Amino acid sequence: MTQPPRRPRKRSATRSVTLSDVAASAGVSAQTVSRVVRDPLSVSDATRSKVEAAIEATGYVPNLAASNLASNRSRTVAVLVPQINASVFADTVHAFSTALAAHGYQIFVGTTDYLPEHEEEVLRSFLGRRPDGVLMVGTDHTPGTRALLRAAGVPVVETWGWSDEPLDLLVGFSNAAAASAMVAHLVERGRRRITFAGRHTSGDPRAAERLDGYTAAARDLLGAAPRTVDAGPEPVTMDTGVALLDLALERFPDSDAVMFSSDVFAAGALQACVRRGIAVPGTLALAGFGDFEFARHLVPAMTTVAVPGALIGELGAELLLTRMRGSAVAVTRRDVGYRIVAREST
Repeated sequence: MTQPPRRPRKRSATRSVTLSDVAASAGVSAQTVSRVVRDPLSVSDATRSKVEAAIEATGYVPNLAASNLASNRSRTVAVLVPQINASVFADTVHAFSTALAAHGYQIFVGTTDYLPEHEEEVLRSFLGRRPDGVLMVGTDHTPGTRALLRAAGVPVVETWGWSDEPLDLLVGFSNAAAASAMVAHLVERGRRRITFAGRHTSGDPRAAERLDGYTAAARDLLGAAPRTVDAGPEPVTMDTGVALLDLALERFPDSDAVMFSSDVFAAGALQACVRRGIAVPGTLALAGFGDFEFARHLVPAMTTVAVPGALIGELGAELLLTRMRGSAVAVTRRDVGYRIVAREST
């Protein structure tokens, strides 16, 4: 007895779309689809467009858990920053994420609140998710954090600082040198009684380095003892900037310049001066650090130290991608430098 022809089995409404389904839709091999998912730039533009259109049409979502188990790679990178809101680190994170996404990597971000112990806790949690690499802001870490990174055996890039003995890869600049350069700028503008205002907490080594740079320059260029005021554990806000201005004028009423460790502090102080009728820069010159977008829109516009935050993210991604692919990095330390942006406030 002749058997009727077998009908093609229809895909169940509850069955997930597979790699083979996408390959059939795009008219390519399953291996090509896999390459597009894993590393989009490794495939020609035309082929990638066909596969991406098929992925969208079929609603395919890659099974990352299975892929990660098979390859022992998570296609993720952990990012640890002190804070993300109203932060100069946001440009670095955005550029870093964009560069990695082009190669099929995603990031997960944790904030440390400038607390070294919290950085260790966040890192421990993240390493449990098996990232393929780690980006960190800063070069100063607890012994526990260093031990965790050594044991993890994944590439690490430190940023926004400088060290002669980095953990692994480094993309940054000297905060101390940048602060010294700002003192030199203020001296060139005729300022002789320069007060430094910032947070001197142990959890923010970059601010401490800026203080060190100011202190060395004040002694070398002015032959004077440093004049500093400390915000303590107060947050990086404009309100704290006002409090720092009050401290500076109370302790050093003859100040002719106040140099802040952050543009956020400087902006709060500038607005307070405008409200109080303190002429800037006539009576008091003000300077910040970071070159936030708002710095150039203030009236008067804020003199500051500009750091290429986006470039830090791009270079950090470049170094990590090279190492995560198993290749050697010829230059493991990249100094992105800084520049003094002289505006109306000085």
